Amino acid sequence: MPLLCLRIVVCTVCWAAVARVGVATPGADRPNVLFIVSDDLNTLLGCYGDPLAKTPNIDRLAARGVRFDRAYCTFPLCGPSRNSFLTGLYPNSTGILVNAQIFRQSIPEHVSLPQAFRQAGYFVGRIGKLYHYNVPFSVGTDGHDDPASWELELNPAGVDRLREEPEIFTLVPGQFGGTLSWYASPRPETEHTDGLLAADAEWVLERCSRDRSRPFFLAVGFFRPHTPYVAPKEPYFGLYPESSMPVVADVKADQADLPPAALGSSKKEQDAMTDDLRRQALQAYYASISFMDAQVGRVIDSLDRNGLADNTIIVFTSDHGYHTGEHGLWQKQSLFEESARVPLLVVAPGVAKPGVAPAPVSQVDLYPTLAALCGVRAPDTLQGQSLVPLLADHHAPGRGWAISQVVRRRGKNQPSFFGYSLRTPRWRYTEWDEGRQGRELYDHESDPKELVNLADSADHAATVGELSQQLQAAVATTRPASGETPPVREADWNPGVVR
Repeated sequence: MPLLCLRIVVCTVCWAAVARVGVATPGADRPNVLFIVSDDLNTLLGCYGDPLAKTPNIDRLAARGVRFDRAYCTFPLCGPSRNSFLTGLYPNSTGILVNAQIFRQSIPEHVSLPQAFRQAGYFVGRIGKLYHYNVPFSVGTDGHDDPASWELELNPAGVDRLREEPEIFTLVPGQFGGTLSWYASPRPETEHTDGLLAADAEWVLERCSRDRSRPFFLAVGFFRPHTPYVAPKEPYFGLYPESSMPVVADVKADQADLPPAALGSSKKEQDAMTDDLRRQALQAYYASISFMDAQVGRVIDSLDRNGLADNTIIVFTSDHGYHTGEHGLWQKQSLFEESARVPLLVVAPGVAKPGVAPAPVSQVDLYPTLAALCGVRAPDTLQGQSLVPLLADHHAPGRGWAISQVVRRRGKNQPSFFGYSLRTPRWRYTEWDEGRQGRELYDHESDPKELVNLADSADHAATVGELSQQLQAAVATTRPASGETPPVREADWNPGVVR
């Protein structure tokens, strides 16, 4: 059966299933939610001040709502991060510190964010990647999905998955998701996975506009700019001439004051890259961002065209940040700003005033925020704060900090240890193994690129002491109230596989 026909049959069957349960529900006038997640996207966006990014659609979305300037993931790796913001719990409470798990294995009775909306009578659908997928090999499947979270799941796969993988350049032959890889595709965006995702979202939104007996929670998970960086050559690669791509300089000098654990996410094949390869990789990353941006524009245009925007809350974010050569690192799993910081845009008609909120916030805050905005009952165990006060008053202080964590190994057959990083309005303070494996302190007022580690400076000893106490208090809030952290099997954690 041709691919297009197969997609039509699958969609028809799925929508018929939705129609069977689509009876009128009290509170159908409650706000809808459009929850958009990009994959491996940092803040290389026009609305975040990047001078090279061509992201007109995301920029337009930012102008409609609140841009959180200091938003952070809880764990800069896909699986732990996604399970965290979809449960409203920190990784220490979900038990998810690796990619190959879902929270039902550790906290099976917990109600996820989309599941809470299902229980409240919402139509809840997923298109693409929300929980973890191995990219690209799980594209077109449910991946590590949670069936209880959704009543509609759509998993398109485009030419980037089905035809083009033999043509993709990669630093490590045979590997695409865990290493740098890219391809300027000659095929149109409508044939790519993210183009098909946008088409599916348009289709679902059009049907939601016809039948408004139930509010909707529609989650759209784009795969780009995750490796392999695949996007149509025209126009997207053409937007970023290779010769104009910047290369991070003075890396060795930057690394001189860093504890080894800070660079634990580095890879040998990346260290061996030439400047030409670095420019090519950055060009492909930017191209993938612009391609994804165009698909976001299609979804938002569909929302507007179908008359749904006035009663729809829109969230746009990514699962974590991403390095493009800073500190000699690429990809994720560090605790530097580039890896821990995420874009976060929230449009909430009638509540959110357009503008910029500077207070540090966490993605764990999304669950209580959306539940509060929509009158949805949430579990008492949620660990985030509601961002509703910050939507109305951009200068509200909120919690005042955000915390991110990663896992490191000491060596083969040695126990792993945590790194925790606290972000306040001014400082980033990081401890590796409670300081035994090193500390880092960066003053963002004078050093926004985190190039000078002040942790060992006598002039900042008092600041280190204060932030260390604050960090330990913050870490305590990431653990379950029972004090019993869900188990994580050490065998599940493979630091050599980063997808």
